[in-house]
Amino acid sequence: MTDTAIPHGFAPHYRKSPLTTPWEPIYSKVTETNVILGLRIAEAHTNSRRMAHGGLITALADNAMGLSCGHVLGGGTRLVTVNLSADFLGSAQIGQWLQIETEVIKTGKRLCFAQALITADGEPCARANGTFSVAPPKT
Repeated sequence: MTDTAIPHGFAPHYRKSPLTTPWEPIYSKVTETNVILGLRIAEAHTNSRRMAHGGLITALADNAMGLSCGHVLGGGTRLVTVNLSADFLGSAQIGQWLQIETEVIKTGKRLCFAQALITADGEPCARANGTFSVAPPKT
């Protein structure tokens, strides 16, 4: 039987978007230094081989890294992705818990840098790096 439990500390993700709505439920956990995302892989998250789609993994990594940079910079900071790269190390299967754990490498007045390790039931399946531009506040 597949585990359906959500790991301790996760709650429904607080930042919804039109892109991620079809992938719900997505969960997040906020710490002092980052925002961690997670979801239980379902059929809607997979490619034709029934593995988590690389686009899903990359989009969630982008989301988690950007949110983590904004979190470290303080609430209300607007960021735009200027570079994103991902390496796929393994697969994630239906029923596994996909977790995107981020680390903010450096924040500045104009750019922020972050990396992410993506795991499936605790085993690395991808890693990502992102560079984000700090956008001016809305007026």
